Amino acid sequence: MTVSTASLPVIAPSASLRTKARMRTSGLVMGVASALAFSSSGPFVKPLLEAGWSLGAALLVRMGVAGLVLSPALFLAIMRQRGFLKRHWRLIVGFGLMPVLGCQLFFFSAMQRMPVAVALLIQYLAPVMLVVAVWVRTRTAPSALVLWGSAVAMVGLVLVVDISGASFDLIGTLLALAAAVCVCAYFVISERAGDDLPPLALAASGLLTGAVVMGALCLAGIMPFQAPPVDVVLAGVAVPWWIPLGWVAAIATTLGYALGVMAVPRIGSRVASFVGLSEVLFALMFAWIFLAEVPAPIQFIGGALILVGVVLVRADASSTGNPKGPAATTPVVPAP
Repeated sequence: MTVSTASLPVIAPSASLRTKARMRTSGLVMGVASALAFSSSGPFVKPLLEAGWSLGAALLVRMGVAGLVLSPALFLAIMRQRGFLKRHWRLIVGFGLMPVLGCQLFFFSAMQRMPVAVALLIQYLAPVMLVVAVWVRTRTAPSALVLWGSAVAMVGLVLVVDISGASFDLIGTLLALAAAVCVCAYFVISERAGDDLPPLALAASGLLTGAVVMGALCLAGIMPFQAPPVDVVLAGVAVPWWIPLGWVAAIATTLGYALGVMAVPRIGSRVASFVGLSEVLFALMFAWIFLAEVPAPIQFIGGALILVGVVLVRADASSTGNPKGPAATTPVVPAP
């Protein structure tokens, strides 16, 4: 008896497409949730810094606690893979020094020399930097959807962050650009995570690496370490220092990095970088709720434009059938 196999090629691809669609959807949800978690850090850390905490102390606790919370994933990866640290140490160190430590140090250093809005605007040029890097390397122009999405998202970003009246500072601009490069490294290195390098193990090892380096900088006196037992005001209520710092370390940072490194391999560095722009919108919301900083109407318009830009870039990934797009080969961080 002869069995027809004409329908077999249709069934397998259909199941594969459904699986890929579910992966992309879950990746988008994780990416937005990661941005939401990260966005709460600023409004919670800002009162601590104003109350006398040094940046070195806040970052050390933030990275150290988050790294310890995620450390079981790193322990399991080491136990399951012989030579795990030897095989992946370059990516681990790169993740710890750039996306974890470098981004925060460069950004906060830029903030000391220029308005926060300007530093934010420059740092969040990262998605466009990823697109341009691939364009230069491959000599292939991005699609019209990507170009329009990039332009619309950047216009929205300018409207969200008020830069009116800001003066130019060369050193501050260079520091903010360095932070943007570190943000690019975050998406590119995260995209390399997979079965061989579990995302949570990458996040844990990077956070612990950043904490160790920050601890050394504090011990050497390069970064001041001041952690007074102060009270801060959040949403009009005075709370002890450990409440906002505990949230930032154990919730915002832990979930931000954990969900982020799981999302990027599912949707690709290019789409993930644009989804990450939603962090600016969530930060406005948290500042409104906890610091009574009411957004202006133009900022709501900017937020809508950012969302339109993300949708356009995401639509390009869907139309090409490749959620990662050309940014999957972005050479920002060399392979080990």
